[in-house]
Amino acid sequence: MSNIFSYAVPMIILLGLLIFVHELGHFLVAKYFKVRVEVFSLGFGKKLLSFRRGETEYCIAAIPLGGYVKMFGDDPSADVSEADRRGSFLHKPVGQRIAIVLAGPLMNLLFAFILYSMIAMMGEKAVYPGLGDIDSKSMAAAVGFQSGDTITKVQLPDGKVVEPLTWNDFDKPIQDHPDQKLVFTVQRASGTVDEIEATPKLVPNPYVLGWKREVGGIEGLSFFSRSSSIAVNSSEGAAAKAGLKTGDTITKINATPIRRWRELIASAGTFAEQTELTVTVQRGLLESLLNDSSEPKTLEFKLQVPSEAKGKSGLEALHAMGFDNPELYLAMVEPKSPADKAGLKPGDQIQAINDENMKDFENVIAAIRTFNGEKPLKFSVLRDRQPVSIEVTPNVKKRMNNMGQEESRFEVGIRPMIVEDTPQTVEKVAGGVLQALERGAVRSVEMSGAVVMGFVRLIQGEVSSKNIGGFLSIGQMAKKSWGMGMTEFFLAMAVISINLFVLNLLPVPVLDGGHLVFYSIEAIRGAPLSLQKMELAQKVGAALLVGLMVFALFNDVSRIFFR
Repeated sequence: MSNIFSYAVPMIILLGLLIFVHELGHFLVAKYFKVRVEVFSLGFGKKLLSFRRGETEYCIAAIPLGGYVKMFGDDPSADVSEADRRGSFLHKPVGQRIAIVLAGPLMNLLFAFILYSMIAMMGEKAVYPGLGDIDSKSMAAAVGFQSGDTITKVQLPDGKVVEPLTWNDFDKPIQDHPDQKLVFTVQRASGTVDEIEATPKLVPNPYVLGWKREVGGIEGLSFFSRSSSIAVNSSEGAAAKAGLKTGDTITKINATPIRRWRELIASAGTFAEQTELTVTVQRGLLESLLNDSSEPKTLEFKLQVPSEAKGKSGLEALHAMGFDNPELYLAMVEPKSPADKAGLKPGDQIQAINDENMKDFENVIAAIRTFNGEKPLKFSVLRDRQPVSIEVTPNVKKRMNNMGQEESRFEVGIRPMIVEDTPQTVEKVAGGVLQALERGAVRSVEMSGAVVMGFVRLIQGEVSSKNIGGFLSIGQMAKKSWGMGMTEFFLAMAVISINLFVLNLLPVPVLDGGHLVFYSIEAIRGAPLSLQKMELAQKVGAALLVGLMVFALFNDVSRIFFR
């Protein structure tokens, strides 16, 4: 019951406010043009609360999935006396009717603008312009970027200099200047400052809802880093004897904070020269991320450094102390998957597939996806330090990729023991009311464009229709953002408000956009469409809308309960 309330309360607050704002737009403009408003309702169905003030009944109904403003004279088949026409909706000039219909969606846009401006004033977390793990074989590494660099300046081709406060501030000049030389000032992890010249290449836009098909990019740049999760390579090693376990995430060694795998590797030689180490870890972190289970525990262990670790550095020093790279250890085997049916288990360490040694999990993925449908793949694993050989036949799964497209690929149902470190963030606060309003306007326009492009990409078939979500998705978003604080809740509300703005303007009968089409045709031809044509269009529009709602609900149920 408490879990239901944890979803219902944030969702009702979020949708209730957005519905109220939308209907308030219709209501205020209708009143301005002297249209008699009979009912202002939040929700549909049986009235739970109601009161009358003047000519309008205000009520809250049982089904909180929408709302309506009932205006006198909005039924074209009803007779309206000459005396009552002054307050009749359909007897108002067509321009006024267009304004009344348009007011609802525009109020959603205005509300989003207000929310975005408030967020700018309150401050929100944004990703810091610091580099994560840089692949040594990437373009980023080739031009001189290093893991852990902080970008302090970007000099544009026209000589202007950008001092990025966030990752987006750093990434935007790259996207906007393909095939043009940029000069980056970076502060290394060691503290030194260097300049790097790089020319972004024209690449497919990683943001599927962007207006441009191609943008500038430097392959390999990312703010993601592997966390300092470890494996224990032997029950007889120093790590195991100290009480450490495979899957633990190291947060501190002695007084040195450790967040990332690369930091652990870089410091290993120094730690190996000591006699005893105090190792602080989070236990259960990966399980909590995979299963949304209880919070991980913070534990502390005393590790006696063995003599064979002396004089070694990097991964060699860690191995000597009983640690191992966890990348090829399995954190999870999906129930009823090919791996589960074949006998692979969490904790297994993959050594080889079809007798080809695996260096990292990318090798594992590549080996699985090159499966030709003939002979099963032979997995050679270590289980409790004993070699085990297991044959696994991959199956085809449909998955959503980063571009929002559904693709089929071979999978076996395993997850490596890798945890990404939470990216470093910075608090971004507007410098004043004017700057907050400017940011609010920019974000409202950008999000509106992204939503419009989302519909375009759906129609073009470039984004899977499985991305369409309904009320369950809104409930999940509301619950998650509510738990993260008011800034995130307002952000979720702004995003949904923009979606309502665009959705209601679609030229579908029963939506505001459909009414706008009818009234626009009337304004052009000087007479309204026939009642029969409008009734037919309304029925078709209602069927389309109900079908869309059912499809969205199906997607929600499939994603939440049958993923």
